[in-house]
Amino acid sequence: MAQALQKAGGLRARLRRATGAWLPRAGRLDAGEVVLRQRRVFIVPSRAGLGFAVLLAVLLIGSVNYALGLGFALTFLALSCALVDMVATYRNLAHLALQQGRIAPVFAGQEAQFELQVFNRTRLARYAVRADFADAANVDDMRHVADIAPGAHAILALSVPTLRRGWLAPARVRLSTRFPLGLFTAWSYWRPAARALVYPRPEDGAPSLPLGGGSGSSLRAAGHDDFAGVRNYQAGDSPRQLAWRQIARLDPQFGGALVSKHFEGGGGDELVLDFDALPATLDLELRLSRLTRWVLEAESRALPYAFRLGALRLPAALGAAHQAACLRALALHGMNEGLAHDNGGAP
Repeated sequence: MAQALQKAGGLRARLRRATGAWLPRAGRLDAGEVVLRQRRVFIVPSRAGLGFAVLLAVLLIGSVNYALGLGFALTFLALSCALVDMVATYRNLAHLALQQGRIAPVFAGQEAQFELQVFNRTRLARYAVRADFADAANVDDMRHVADIAPGAHAILALSVPTLRRGWLAPARVRLSTRFPLGLFTAWSYWRPAARALVYPRPEDGAPSLPLGGGSGSSLRAAGHDDFAGVRNYQAGDSPRQLAWRQIARLDPQFGGALVSKHFEGGGGDELVLDFDALPATLDLELRLSRLTRWVLEAESRALPYAFRLGALRLPAALGAAHQAACLRALALHGMNEGLAHDNGGAP
């Protein structure tokens, strides 16, 4: 009895090792480039293929009962076409290379875009390659279809809705094809090791910026005393503020844009966006949303602002890098950056 149990245990272990070599692990992420080799591509008959198999069985039975030579020829010719279609369907997906593309941060409530780059480095053209997340409602109606020429690549943007701030990890990506006859479905799974950063949703109807007094936040009033440089033109700027010398050097046909002069007043303190200065009665997420709105508003108005959130202290500045640092701190406040955050239906 003991020997039988040992043999059974050894058999199960060998089966796990054998199947683990070709079955993808559920929790494993695919980092870097992934090539869809033989062990990653699966193929089964489609509904049309099953119906075609039933038709072949009827033709074969009828040919045997009535001794129809042409019936046998038609049956085996159709079977040969099905076998050729099986090989062609497999080759239409095999040996494609997958890479993750650019992932731009978004605000909660928007759709995060995950770029999937599909490279075809073979001499065979690939047609009707479908891609979508594996948890899509209808696998048979995938949203993204691409034809890839030999030596070319395609970029597919897969979108995921977001509900909360933090890191968003996407579900598995399912690539499939039924080309050319649709009798078989070949598919493969790819789980990219990528995450999208979701910023807090800006508060709707937020109070105006703390331009002066109260809570230690004030603004160095913008005036016409000291020239502070130029900035992009904004609606409402006076024509007298346009920097005509800089505009003359820029050709609008080559991406030039209108710029305005920026002045600063001589007195006052800088604008400080301080999380601790907000009313403690407000919900945490509401306070983060309000700071997000204020960061965007300060950037749109070209007002240098300092930022304080917990132990983070950023001096007054402007620009895309300063805004990204503030929004990232707001998105990850109270979270562990090393862990992917479950967000809006992601696994």
